[in-house]
Amino acid sequence: MRTLLSILFSVCVLSAFSQKSALNLSSSLEERTEISGRHASGLQIRKTEQPVQLDGLLEETAWSGAEVAVDFSKQFPVDTGLAETRTEVLMTFDDKNLYLGIICYQRQEDYTVQSLKRDFPNGTSDGINILINPSRDGLNGFLFSLSPLNVQREALVDNGQTLSYEWDNRWSSMVTNYPDRWVAEVAIPFKTLRYTVSEGDNTWLVNFVRVRLKDWEVSTWRPVPRQYNANNLAFCHELNWEMPPPQPGASVSLIPYTIGRYDIEYQRNPTTQAVENRPHHTHFSLGGDAKIGITPSLNLDLTINPDFSQVEVDRQVANLSRFELFFPERRQFFLENRDLFAMFGFPSTRPFFSRRIGLARNPVTGLNETVPILAGARLSGKLNDDWRIGLLNMQTERVNWDSTRVLPAANFTVATAQRKVFKRSALSGILVNKQNLTGKLEAGQKTDIQPWNRVAGLEFNLYSPDNRWEGEWYYHRSFSPDPQQRGQTLAQFLGYFERNINARLGYILVDSNYTSEAGFIPRIGYQGFFPGIGFTFYPENKHINNWTIGLNGDFTYSLDFQETDRDASVYVTVNLKDQTYINAVVWNSYTYLFEDFDPTNLYEPGTQPLPGRKGYTYSGVRLRFTSSSSYNFQGSADLRTGQFFNGNFTILEGNLAYRWQPVGTFTMSYSYNRIRLPEPYASADFWILGPRAELSFSRSLFASAFFQWNTQANNFNINARLQWRFAPVSDVYLVYTDNSFAEAIPDSRARFLSPKNRAIVLKVIYWLNL
Repeated sequence: MRTLLSILFSVCVLSAFSQKSALNLSSSLEERTEISGRHASGLQIRKTEQPVQLDGLLEETAWSGAEVAVDFSKQFPVDTGLAETRTEVLMTFDDKNLYLGIICYQRQEDYTVQSLKRDFPNGTSDGINILINPSRDGLNGFLFSLSPLNVQREALVDNGQTLSYEWDNRWSSMVTNYPDRWVAEVAIPFKTLRYTVSEGDNTWLVNFVRVRLKDWEVSTWRPVPRQYNANNLAFCHELNWEMPPPQPGASVSLIPYTIGRYDIEYQRNPTTQAVENRPHHTHFSLGGDAKIGITPSLNLDLTINPDFSQVEVDRQVANLSRFELFFPERRQFFLENRDLFAMFGFPSTRPFFSRRIGLARNPVTGLNETVPILAGARLSGKLNDDWRIGLLNMQTERVNWDSTRVLPAANFTVATAQRKVFKRSALSGILVNKQNLTGKLEAGQKTDIQPWNRVAGLEFNLYSPDNRWEGEWYYHRSFSPDPQQRGQTLAQFLGYFERNINARLGYILVDSNYTSEAGFIPRIGYQGFFPGIGFTFYPENKHINNWTIGLNGDFTYSLDFQETDRDASVYVTVNLKDQTYINAVVWNSYTYLFEDFDPTNLYEPGTQPLPGRKGYTYSGVRLRFTSSSSYNFQGSADLRTGQFFNGNFTILEGNLAYRWQPVGTFTMSYSYNRIRLPEPYASADFWILGPRAELSFSRSLFASAFFQWNTQANNFNINARLQWRFAPVSDVYLVYTDNSFAEAIPDSRARFLSPKNRAIVLKVIYWLNL
């Protein structure tokens, strides 16, 4: 009996304490000034002399005088009216940190949180996004996000709305969960934010974006029209500092690493595929990075003997084209301020592509392999609110592929400068230099290797203040000792994006001599036009949010205006209110082959490639579907079928996924390519299957496993990774990789899962702030 009374007494006390905390929080909010997002011109931020303890309770006196950002507006599925659930954001600061207090009203049973792993993808978890634009340019800033279970992510924002989640930095948060709301306190060190302190104007730009998946509502403090991305720096309120934000002072971080690696290479006879040798290596090394704040907004990054073994492998795709495929950069060192280096030109004419550094195709095996990077440095950031600069230098080591074929050591240098013009536009310049160190090569090894290659260019990027107009104009020129590698490329793009109409027109020219060894230029010697127009309608319908009908075109010609490629399509897209996406396309294409080509890219004995110096016209349809991420079971499908050159093809790809919240996800990606050409031309069936598991056992222990079975490349890949985050931004990685044959090769020793190479890596990274 005494035990029962004790339990009842404890329950009553805890209940009373919880109600008291809620009442204290509510009553304290009533004393604050509420700033409506729909009518405010900005938020006033005041300095606190009292300490802020991150406990998710908001009980410190620092919050008592803070203005409260309230009245969030709906952004999706409609952009009229106030949000269904209330959100409140408070801000204050001291000499070291920018603080935010956040109250998000939402029942606990309605949470959607995919996992406890940091840097959760968009559209997978409930949360609040904090957008900060210290330079007020509407182009470059920071995003910090938090889920109801205190899972963090951060990103750099460039071009107004492009998010780079690969950027990592240190900041702190704490969340307290109540039955009807979750309360967060956030501390962002000023050393993490890069900004300049002005004498007269102490104003930044901020916005807050709230996402709830269960009812799929997106709301923002500063209203954002629904035809635009909610995380858009063009739509921010002013953050007015009562006194200037502090100078962050010197910022120095050291990030050393140590690594142990064991690998086995199965060297096979190219004819019989019998294993002739099994060299294995045990390797230990040290290296590291340093981040040095030259000024509050200008950062110097140094790296010595960098290692990227913990980076996830590329996702394999079938290649049915004549040109090199693009794979995105995943190595963190190259991602910070990437718009200053990697975003010049158009997607098909990048003068600098960072994957050219440290990665190269082995002419012996035909596979992309790692090239050792000895050291590198990057200086990037702002000189003031109008000027940004970037300077990158990397040195790679020589690689001997075999006795005659060599990849020389090379030095890569990129220098850029960007000047803000008008309110959100920029004028930029770039210089790229690749210096091949050929002095120690023998005469036969220098064949087809130029001692240097350079590209210089100017660009103008237009972004209107209201985000309706977007444009880009550039001119790049390449330089080389070889006159046949001195060329130019130029292009223009102008787009208009309104609620009910989007229209765009582009032109590009790449001459036959343009060469950028450090860039991504899959095709030269052409010019092209790419127009498009779409009309969007927003019906008053229970399920449909909007639908769009439009025309797209991509028309390519030789430099003397001979038609070489044509892609014209009519499409209809339907977006449902739960974010389900449906798309249908009817297309017509034309391809002129200048030389013989096998669309399967296999060139197998007994078949012939399609004859060159001939044009092919073909048509087909495409259907795409992506389910809402508000459900635990999710999926997507992309079906393309129709004529293909002088035959036909069917491609079906997509994924099936299950979210086991908050533990993680299980996904099966699939890609089936069926090509049927009349004899004697090649026909083929390609499969790429990719089961994947992403699990979070806690906020500091994660595991992932990724399998890829690719019959076109005849490769089965395993990439498994265990990660322990033992301190902020400090990790231990255990990584296992394995490549083997996906299919047996007839009349050879290669069988299903016969090994090609294997490796296991243990890596420790520690982030030390000085």
